[in-house]
Amino acid sequence: MAVATVNLRAVTSWVGIARLFAVVLSCIAFSLVASTGDFGGPYGTWCMFTWCFCFAVTLLVLLLELLELYPKLPLSWDDFTSAFSMLAALMVFTTSVVFPSTFISSPCSGSKCARQAVATTVSCLCFLAYAVEVGLTRAKPGDISSFLSTVPGLLKVFEAYVACLIFSLLDNYTSKAGLQWCVAVYSICFIITLLIIIFTIGRCLSYPCPLEKMLVAYNTLALMMYITATVIWPLYSFRGVNRPDPCDRNCSWNKHLGVTFLTIFNLIAYLVDLVYSTKMVFIRAPS
Repeated sequence: MAVATVNLRAVTSWVGIARLFAVVLSCIAFSLVASTGDFGGPYGTWCMFTWCFCFAVTLLVLLLELLELYPKLPLSWDDFTSAFSMLAALMVFTTSVVFPSTFISSPCSGSKCARQAVATTVSCLCFLAYAVEVGLTRAKPGDISSFLSTVPGLLKVFEAYVACLIFSLLDNYTSKAGLQWCVAVYSICFIITLLIIIFTIGRCLSYPCPLEKMLVAYNTLALMMYITATVIWPLYSFRGVNRPDPCDRNCSWNKHLGVTFLTIFNLIAYLVDLVYSTKMVFIRAPS
């Protein structure tokens, strides 16, 4: 009968300590917010889901590494943990911005507001814990054993996440062909990027050579498509349209503005991704 061994380095290494902090901090954050009873609506649901999801998956990662059970899983463990830590950092960062701007009003007084403020602070610290983990597990220059721990791999997670944020803000785009083209750009790039992440974690891609060349070609295409979206989206969204007054967070004008900035962020991400992917190909070319 197989006996599970205990690997104490899973919780005593710097990466393990960062994960322990993330587990504790995310647990404190959702516990404090749950105690207030004020987390209704889509934004509150998103915040609670983020903290609970990150807490559960990070705890599972710790247990699997502590008991050394992860080698039995049919996936690339290093790629999975690198992708998750990057995703968790992005999700918690978004939550740390969304929650106080939605639920904390000024002036802040009373025990409820105090708990919400503490939860926000704890959430920011949780983001730092995940950011530290990303920094500790990021591949050293020249190391390509784990693609998703390299800069292009981490950027793939960023690009997919930003695309999800764009989808959450899409509104009133079906009446204009230009906006429909932009949505097609976001969708196509998101699907391909997500498939690259999934296939890499599932060890379905042959790396390094075929994947490197594919990434350069795909990043070039995605960059060109995002350039068109960066120009077309604001042109069709704001031409002849003034900002209504009042205009709250559910206002279409504000949502279109958010999509504009997120499109620019992803354009920059794909540009940096292309530069790094091309660099990786040229570095390996002489050998």
